[in-house]
Amino acid sequence: MDTLTLHLEPGQDLLQSISSEAEKRRISGFLLGIVGNLSHASFRCPGRTTNTVLEGELEIITLNGTFALDEVHLHLSLSDGACQVWGGHLETGSLVLKSADLLLGVLIQGEANQKPSLTRMEIAVLPGCPWCASALRILHAHNIPHEVITVDNDHIFQKCKNRSGMSTFPQVFVDGQAIGGHDELEKLKSSGKLFEFMQ
Repeated sequence: MDTLTLHLEPGQDLLQSISSEAEKRRISGFLLGIVGNLSHASFRCPGRTTNTVLEGELEIITLNGTFALDEVHLHLSLSDGACQVWGGHLETGSLVLKSADLLLGVLIQGEANQKPSLTRMEIAVLPGCPWCASALRILHAHNIPHEVITVDNDHIFQKCKNRSGMSTFPQVFVDGQAIGGHDELEKLKSSGKLFEFMQ
């Protein structure tokens, strides 16, 4: 896990600032801490259908939750001038009074948080090979787009062997790179990663 500090100036929207930072940096994670205050606070109390809005010098006590490229889910607690504590689901319209300093815990950054993109899957198979037939059934059963290379002559056999460094079949290639054979395909299925290749 990495950490990131975020400093907000007067008038900045607390929720929108965190959302913009996550989108700009392409990060996901959770809030580790915050120190600051608000001039306006907008939050949804449990069981309510409308937002509660407070104005004044509002001290932030806690801000907990998660952020990602497409969603920010945070719970706010704060104290008003009478030391009464309020809290609920943070909404837009919560504006910084003097400043707010946040510490973000970054779990995923950059391209790592994007769903793997499959441009091409190929599978080289030998006619009559039971392991090849089983691998093809896996791909067909889960509607995984793929191209079949039928190894029916020495030239194609040698070409596949040179690409993969393997002499056994099936041979599975993702974006031109060999990822293994039947066992590796089974592992992808068991871990759920195979379904990331669905289009």
